[in-house]
Amino acid sequence: MTRPPTRVDRATTPHRHDPAPFSVEEPVTASDTAVTLTLDDVEDLAESALRTHAVSAPAARSVAASVRAAEADGIRSHGLTRLPTYCAHAACGKIDGYAEPTVATPRAGAVRADAADGFAHPAIDVGLPALIEAARATGTATLAVHRSYNCGVVGYHVERLAAHGLLALGFANAPASMAPWGGRRPVVGTNPIACAIPREHDPPIVIDQSSSVVAKSELMVHRQAGEPIPEHWALDGNGEPTTDPAAALEGGTMAPAGGRKGATLALMVEALAAAATGATLGKDASSFADEAGGSPRTGQLFLAVDPQATSGGAFLDRVEALVAAWTAEEGARLPGEGRLAARERAASHGVTVPAGQHERLAALAGR
Repeated sequence: MTRPPTRVDRATTPHRHDPAPFSVEEPVTASDTAVTLTLDDVEDLAESALRTHAVSAPAARSVAASVRAAEADGIRSHGLTRLPTYCAHAACGKIDGYAEPTVATPRAGAVRADAADGFAHPAIDVGLPALIEAARATGTATLAVHRSYNCGVVGYHVERLAAHGLLALGFANAPASMAPWGGRRPVVGTNPIACAIPREHDPPIVIDQSSSVVAKSELMVHRQAGEPIPEHWALDGNGEPTTDPAAALEGGTMAPAGGRKGATLALMVEALAAAATGATLGKDASSFADEAGGSPRTGQLFLAVDPQATSGGAFLDRVEALVAAWTAEEGARLPGEGRLAARERAASHGVTVPAGQHERLAALAGR
């Protein structure tokens, strides 16, 4: 396989030249021929594109690592598909690509990270070590991230905590796209929640789901491809189910998962990820999808628990007993098994992207 050109030298002064012209959402057709990329290729391409669009080397590395992880796990909506939007928002100044996040510990067990109107990923990266240390010292600790932005796959972040033996929960608020149950006007976002459960000899169990039937990014992917959506995914401006992703994205709302339960779950996440972090409420946040408005300044909250301390040392045995009972049921599988299988395939065989999309991404990277 031919490797792409050498990545941008991380030791050089950050690029500030005019970015290549592109649209936040460019159509990708199913008829495009495919290009196979290794995961190193994916990360290299993402990092180079970000560096070319007014993003510092540390921030570019942080975001590119999450893009790589999303592609590896088959979560394309948060992988390379999202990269043009990241570049656009950094280039136009909606996100400060050179922001330097800071961390404070106002109380024992409480860690607070300021993303400083930059990308969420580097703020989470600098906050996680302090969170891990606090959780081990106190048994339970939180990391509150504010003045932040889309953090990508929430499960990606909590899985890193589970790798340190911590039981982790993650909450993220997003610009409003979902109405209260019985309402029509969006008040809260799709507000995902993720949980990572460490195991003794196996990868952590990672559960990651939005409060809506699907993440809003799935609608964007379908609109890019010119494909309809299932009618239970979203509502149009009249509050009626729609198969048109544009009708849902332009004046419509996302459908909550499980009816009123999904709507109230989004409310809980909003309280945790926005109110408890001092971030902007979804109803006041600018869109993650376009260049209008300033920084969204949304938030994320991560809770880390040392389960061996809280369980008296019984946690790992209890988890394995639970896994055995769960998987003993015919047809049952653990959450995340498909993701782990995709990760293994990607490590061995790479990932494929439509040739047209790859060409546009290469242009973003100045290649």
